[in-house]
Amino acid sequence: MNMFRLAIRTTVLAAVALALALPAAAQTQVAVIDVQRVVTESDPGKEVMQNLRALSDAKAQEGQALQQELASLQDQFNKQRFTVSEERQTEMSKEIEDKQIAIRRFQDDAQRELQEAQRRELGGLEEKILPIINQVGQERGLTLIFNKFQSGLVYADEAVDITDQVITRFNTTQ
Repeated sequence: MNMFRLAIRTTVLAAVALALALPAAAQTQVAVIDVQRVVTESDPGKEVMQNLRALSDAKAQEGQALQQELASLQDQFNKQRFTVSEERQTEMSKEIEDKQIAIRRFQDDAQRELQEAQRRELGGLEEKILPIINQVGQERGLTLIFNKFQSGLVYADEAVDITDQVITRFNTTQ
């Protein structure tokens, strides 16, 4: 999401720089867009969020399975610790320690994989949405398009909000 916001900010800054370069007599047409709504309400955005949620759920399920295996090993150790040889106790302790290490590695790998998937999925969404935002801006003769909640904007009349138009266009171009 951060890369998407950065790209939007960069686009906004470029638009501001362009607007400043225009002659003072030119009339500035401004619009706003709620990028978060585009991500959560457009069909492609919903698909991306669903894919990320499915991956997160799968990783959580894998993590729970590993935790259950660890709990089982610890339970087995606690029940058998006074009836097995010292050598077997050492083996069981080693198995528990190995499982704990495996869980920590799994958690690190899962977090890295989820972050990479989020970066990839949202980056792909950004590549698809920016041309549509630019197209809508050109068609409406806009000079500036601000990210409604990321630009520092404190007020914008709903008449200049192009979010619905961009969502509709985004849904129909897929």
